[in-house]
Amino acid sequence: MNAKTLAPEANTAPATNPTRPHGLRRVLDRFGLPLVFILLCLVMAFASEYFMTWRNWMDILRQTSINGILAVGMTYVILTRGIDLSVGSILAFSGLCSALVATQGYGLLAAVSAGMFAGAALGMINGVMVANLSIPPFVATLGMLSVARGMTFILNDGSPVTDLPDSYLALGIGKIGPLGVPVVIFAMVALMFWMVLRYTTYGRYIYAVGGNEKSARTSGIGVRKVTCSVYVVSGLLAGLAGVVLSARTTSALPQAGMSYELDAIAAVVIGGTSLSGGTGSMVGTLFGALLIGVINNGLNLLGVSSYYQQVAKGLIIVFAVLIDVWRKKRR
Repeated sequence: MNAKTLAPEANTAPATNPTRPHGLRRVLDRFGLPLVFILLCLVMAFASEYFMTWRNWMDILRQTSINGILAVGMTYVILTRGIDLSVGSILAFSGLCSALVATQGYGLLAAVSAGMFAGAALGMINGVMVANLSIPPFVATLGMLSVARGMTFILNDGSPVTDLPDSYLALGIGKIGPLGVPVVIFAMVALMFWMVLRYTTYGRYIYAVGGNEKSARTSGIGVRKVTCSVYVVSGLLAGLAGVVLSARTTSALPQAGMSYELDAIAAVVIGGTSLSGGTGSMVGTLFGALLIGVINNGLNLLGVSSYYQQVAKGLIIVFAVLIDVWRKKRR
């Protein structure tokens, strides 16, 4: 009789204790990044009187837009357990292609299409190397980083493309209401690819391939097609970013996009997308890109040297990866 009455108490006592920390962990997992973002903004507001001004925030959003567009495509790649180190070089090559078409008088649509097509084509080559030739993503995209950069210098003999038409420049320095055109383009890209990832079968396939490739193949998912497609998406968006950047700087520079892949990867990882694939969200990437933008802007306002800014970014990436490792161990 006593044993029967004591048994339920022994079983129920341990079950009630873990609920509280588990709930706290869920809150931190879900809202940790927005809270860090808000806290960082408050710190910067006290550190600099210019930080919370409307003009400064427009600068932050404009500066974030290029990295944000790259990070959207990088999110798709990393969700499939891949990596794309070539986006900075693809950006430069695509921007140069687009600018050359624009200066020949073929019109804005042809110029933008040329840049995005060039990016998608190089992304397709990345995808074929990874999905069909089984070359590790790190090696394949590292090779493309060098090839695309070399092609950029060859294309116009290492010279920038200038004298771009006004209709083209509007993509980088124009405004729609109070917002710059690059910010609007970034918002539209993020919204569209978020919807694809969240509400379409293709989005579920991306998560499935990154979560367990073997199970995805057993379920009838075309793993190679999905894997190849995410690199095409990354290249396409790198091409778009190249068009916007060349319009914003009023010239297409062959050395543009140096180390941009690091900022894109940092935004995705800081946003909570696991380098092991299958876990992450576009909303997290958005906050990650904004966080990097705020850090860069804040350090500039405080007069911190660009050398120290590179150190800060590196430490942020390492810290984000450590958090990812901690989450996986906890599971």
